Amino acid sequence: MKKLFFTLIAVVVPFLTFAEGYQINTLSAKQGGMAHTGVALKLGSESMYFNPAGLGFMDKTLDLSASFNGVMPTAKAKVGGKWYETDNKVSTPFMVSAAFSIYDNFKAGITLYTPYGSNINWGDNWPGAILNQKVSLATFVVQPTLAWRITPKLSVGAGLTVAWGNVDLYKGLVVPGTLDMMLQSMGMQYSFGNTMPASVNLTGTANLAAGVNLGAMYDIDSRWTVGVNFRTKMSMKVKKGDASIIYANDVAQNVLGETLNVLNTANFKAEMPMPAILTFGVSFKPIESLTLAFDAQMTGWNTYKELNIDFLDDKLEPYNQSLTKKYENAWAFRLGAQYALTHRFDVRAGFIVDLTPVNSNHYNPETPGMTKLEPSVGFSFRPMDGLSIDFSMLYVAGLGKDGAKCSYEDLLAKNAHGLLGPAEKTFEADYKVNAFVPSIGVSYSF
Repeated sequence: MKKLFFTLIAVVVPFLTFAEGYQINTLSAKQGGMAHTGVALKLGSESMYFNPAGLGFMDKTLDLSASFNGVMPTAKAKVGGKWYETDNKVSTPFMVSAAFSIYDNFKAGITLYTPYGSNINWGDNWPGAILNQKVSLATFVVQPTLAWRITPKLSVGAGLTVAWGNVDLYKGLVVPGTLDMMLQSMGMQYSFGNTMPASVNLTGTANLAAGVNLGAMYDIDSRWTVGVNFRTKMSMKVKKGDASIIYANDVAQNVLGETLNVLNTANFKAEMPMPAILTFGVSFKPIESLTLAFDAQMTGWNTYKELNIDFLDDKLEPYNQSLTKKYENAWAFRLGAQYALTHRFDVRAGFIVDLTPVNSNHYNPETPGMTKLEPSVGFSFRPMDGLSIDFSMLYVAGLGKDGAKCSYEDLLAKNAHGLLGPAEKTFEADYKVNAFVPSIGVSYSF
């Protein structure tokens, strides 16, 4: 039974550790071209995401918008002098918004967006497969919003954020080299080499979580505007995650099945925070056709100090885990510009500096988070009054992370009491990350 307990601990830990590696940096096709600035900009229905107070300045009866993004990331890891590269699917975060005027100074709306979501696929048998093979994650937030322009220059807004999500993760369970040593000690002439003998598929759906998106915006004069936005922390809870085992071949199933097959009926619960986010913004119009914007965003990752895992079977209570993560608060700085070339055509450019919260000693390849530099460009074309077609392109250039480490427990070695080597092992690699994020959107207002 101890083998079962240790296995459960090993496979559940990565289940909810997506964190910074899957935070979406662009949802709006229009604002994506301006480095996704918007806390001090009046963006109609899209203000519900950036700063609900901006909705109070909307001068339209109805404003509709939709943006669709394609996140195309590539991650590389150098292990033992050899580079390994992910083969990722394109993830498609989106944002859809609708807002309307109740009175001249009182507005309402609703928006749906995906603040976290990605795909990463390292392959079944790369050296870090014991930590992660592939994962698919999606989270969704629906936000009804109200905004009140208290004076011609000052507006406040608030939205109720309701979030849910799901994850589908594969990871290895048994270190191939350790199993080879065990087979040899049993007199079996078989070697798995670099093939992962057994893997687990973990799936789960988080319950609904609620929070608040608050904001204020103030026009200093006709050229300067300042804003502040605060999104409260939300807790994503998986109350009953499911697992299933995949074996490399019949040899692996015959040797490991008696212990691991119990995982097909094991369930667990876990909880992880979606951290609070505080953003300050300022915009400036030096001339009528040019708009400049700067946002400084602090994400409260320091709430992610540990990950608690509780088994649903009361008999497993002594094996509940509290795992240290030691994330730190992190800042992102965004600078964007928009220039109206004509009455119907705008061009945009921007730059993001996104600092990492990830601790180098707790660096899982499932979340290769690192400081990133992200230039962006975009444009909007209005073929008719009220209708805008928007496009942007963001490039993500990770600065790299060398010598990043992640410790893990070798299941077989632990139960062999030192006969198969040390139970505590460390995976170390150099990482590189880059991504292209094209976005297209359309908006209509009257």
